[in-house]
This record gives sequence, C-alpha cells and structure tokens, in this order.
Amino acid sequence: MKRKLMSYFSGNGIVKGFIGAFANKQVRNFSIVAVIVLLACGPADTGDLTGVPGRRPWFHPQPPGTIYVPSGTFHTGQSDQDIFQSYIEPNRQMTIVAFWMDETEITNNEYRQFVDNVVDSIARFMIDEDELFFPEDDDGNRYIDYTKEVDWERYKEELEDMFYQPSERFRGKHQLDTRKLMFKYQWFDYVAAANLDRDKYNPMDRSRFIHNEETLIYPDTLCWVRDFTYSYNEPMARVYFWHPKYDDYPVVGVNWHQANAFCAWRTTRKQSYWEQAGHLPNTEEFRLPTEYEWEYAARGGRIGNKYPWGGPYARNSKGCMLANFKPLRGNYGVDGGVYPVRADSYFPNDWGLYNMSGNVSEWTSSTWEVANNAIVHDLNGEHYRRIPERGPEAQAAPISLKRKVIRGGSWKDVAYFIENGARTYEYSDTSKSYVGFRCVQTYIGRSNKDKK
Repeated sequence: MKRKLMSYFSGNGIVKGFIGAFANKQVRNFSIVAVIVLLACGPADTGDLTGVPGRRPWFHPQPPGTIYVPSGTFHTGQSDQDIFQSYIEPNRQMTIVAFWMDETEITNNEYRQFVDNVVDSIARFMIDEDELFFPEDDDGNRYIDYTKEVDWERYKEELEDMFYQPSERFRGKHQLDTRKLMFKYQWFDYVAAANLDRDKYNPMDRSRFIHNEETLIYPDTLCWVRDFTYSYNEPMARVYFWHPKYDDYPVVGVNWHQANAFCAWRTTRKQSYWEQAGHLPNTEEFRLPTEYEWEYAARGGRIGNKYPWGGPYARNSKGCMLANFKPLRGNYGVDGGVYPVRADSYFPNDWGLYNMSGNVSEWTSSTWEVANNAIVHDLNGEHYRRIPERGPEAQAAPISLKRKVIRGGSWKDVAYFIENGARTYEYSDTSKSYVGFRCVQTYIGRSNKDKK
C-alpha cells in the first residue's frame, strides 16, 4: 500500500516537486526559518475543535445587599388543614434554580435614589447643553454624562416647568411636580415571541415584541388615607416617604408597574457599569420574583414550615411576636410597631432574608390564578402574562391579567396571611400602604460553590 501511495503522489508530480524544491539551497534555508517563526509564534491551528480562544473564567458577582438562594426543590402550598382549599390548589413539588434576592424589602431611601436619578435625568434633558452629554453615537442617541456637575441655580428658569405652578403651590412652597416624573424604558415580551414567532425562515419583525414603557415613578403617598375609611393617617401620608426617620423602612405606595420600572432602572444602571469597566460580561436582569421563587426563599430551605422561622407559632417561647402583623383582636402595636417597621427588623430566616412574613406584602411577577399550582410547570413554575401599563393593548386586556400575586402578608394582616403558603392578589395599577417589593436576579451558573 505504501508503495502504491508513493507511486500515486510521485505520478502527480507532488513528491517530485517537493523534493526538487527542498533540494534548492535557498528554498531549504527559507523553509527552516519559516518553521522557526511558526514555532516562536505559538501553536498553529491544527484544524481541531478547540473553542474560541481567550475566554476567561467568569463567576457571578454578588450584588450588594442580596442573599444567595441555592437551587433546590420544595413543596409549595398551604400549611393549614384546609380541606376545601386543598381541592382547589393542592400542594405541589417544585424545583427552583438559584438566584440572588434582596435581604430586605426595598427601602424608602433606596427607592428615593431611583426618584432622584429620574429627576436629575429629566433636568439635564431640559437644560439640553452639549457639555452634559457624551457625543452622539452612530444611531444619533445621546447619553447623559453624570460625571459632569450641574450648576442648578444657573438653570433655574429652564427648569421652572418641573415645579408646581403658583396656583398649585401649597403655602407658597416651591416643590417638584411629581406628575412630571416619568421614567422611560423598554421590556421584551419573550412569552409572546416564543409563542408567535415560530417560523425561523420567515421571522417576524421583533419590534412587535419590544414595548416602550413610560411610567410615573413617584410613590402614591395618599394611599395612607385612601386605604382606611374613617381613620386618621394623614401624618404618614405627609412624611413616610421623604423623612429621614423612615429611610430604612420599606417603600409602599408603589404599584406593580412602578416596581418593574425600578427593576429596569436598577438593571440599566448596573449593566452600564459593566460596559464602562471594559465590556465585561453582563449579569442577568433585576426583576420581581415569581411567586414560587418567593415562597421557596421564604421557607429558607425547610420543608413544610408554616412560617419563615420554622415553627408553627407566631410567638417565641417568651411570648414575643416574631413578625410585624395584626395579632390578637387588632392590637397593632403588641409586636413592636403599629405601622411598618425597619426593613431589617426581627430575625432573618435560615438563608438570611428579613421580613418574609409581615411588615409589608410583596409584589411578585406572577399573574393571579386561583389554581396556579395545578397549571404551572414543576420546574421554575410561573403563570406570567405582562401587558403594557397604558394604551390600546392594556385597555383591551381582560381584567384577570391585571391581577398580580402578592405574598408575605403585612403589618395590617392577620396571622393567616403571613404564612409561607398564603397567597392573594392586588391589581397591577393599584398602590397600597401595605404592599412593597424586593428584587431578584437569576444566578448564572450551576452553583456559587463551583470553582470553575
């Protein structure tokens, strides 16, 4: 066989040409130099499958103020022996993948950072000075350069429209008009895209699934008055959001759309940092938890526990309340707080999460269905359908899609609603003095214990 192959190559002039060329002294010297250069430059492409070179190991950094919730399986559902509820919504085994979760509810001071940033952005666009912006990109977009300080007194007249006009001023105070504080952002409807855009050879225009949202972001402080008939809560309406005494208390008066806007702002802010730090790989988006992520986190790794702290009682062995809720026959203050208390009050659960029961109920991303357990998948179960806040699509949508699950119970709820398995809903466009939220971020990778 070897003789036949040599005969074939030599018959085609290949071996003869090679031997003849190598016999030439100049060609031989050049070939030796070329081999040395190739060896000095590193290994040549051998044609093997090696992957794209230069990819460095990457580990998901922990966002400040969050707790790692590992992947795991739990049993979702009620803890009480409620026979009729068991028929409607039976307990279900569910697997959840890992995520980071805020250790407390979002506080007034954290949400105020969002409000202040929106105020600052609107003001800079109203001033419209080139020195406050980066140069336009190739698409003609302008981005604010927040490193440039602004002499606000200099632009007092240009910014007058941001404040209440004289006829609306109370006691002559020059205050910001909160009706002007609109946050613009985009979100992508992956559910609609996955269900509708199935023909890869004739793909749809993806603008169909990109939604441009514009949301009023200032909290509804009047919810303190609106939520309680024949009740004097005006002091809370006046001071709860802005007074430094309540900085570390959970923000309330934020509807579901505003909570999503906060998540979008937080995501954009962090991703901008990663891009400016050298185009490093971005992390996942901040978002509201699904109701099953929320329940899994609340249980803290325990099985079948009624409350986050594990026991079947809302008091400890000394008779002290373990959460901020409405115990006994309406003794609001027996647990240490009549209204919401600091977001880091009471003991955290086994994963380090505070106030998963009581204080304020929390928005989830999930759309309410009385029998969610019976219809969702057992892997990262979620009944999610998002519609825009305003516009024709929002007006045409059935009212059922505007019901969003809230979890955890609040300072004004009885003990039943602070159980891990208890669930109820509020409408996405409503704001309440007892509903807040916290964010999650899906963990990229198998586990934070992996070394590579």
